[in-house]
Amino acid sequence: MRFIAVLLSVLLLTASLSQAVEPANVTSKQAQALLAKTPKMVLLDVRTPDEYRQAHLKGARLIPLGELNRRVQEVPRDRPVLVYCAVGARSSTAASYLASKGFRQIYNMTDGIVGWYNNGLPLQMAGR
Repeated sequence: MRFIAVLLSVLLLTASLSQAVEPANVTSKQAQALLAKTPKMVLLDVRTPDEYRQAHLKGARLIPLGELNRRVQEVPRDRPVLVYCAVGARSSTAASYLASKGFRQIYNMTDGIVGWYNNGLPLQMAGR
């Protein structure tokens, strides 16, 4: 009987872990299309304030990666979230963190704002 209880516990744990949502990786071009068709998308920039001031995507919210843990409540849970940084490393960490906190629709822009710029997509630049 004890074996069955342990087995059932393991099966329940495995089932709950398998339902955890992994962030979806998208390129900057895919992100642009996603933003166009999802008007309620939250655009989250996890770079530094200096990087953000130089250039950012229009409408992006700045929460630097190092502050995300204490500011996670600022990210709406009821909307999809697209996370970006410079080249995709910090955003990958942030997207995984949000997924671990129960966010359901998380997208990581794998080529970051550098890829966005290299594809000729529009940016908000300093002084504009």
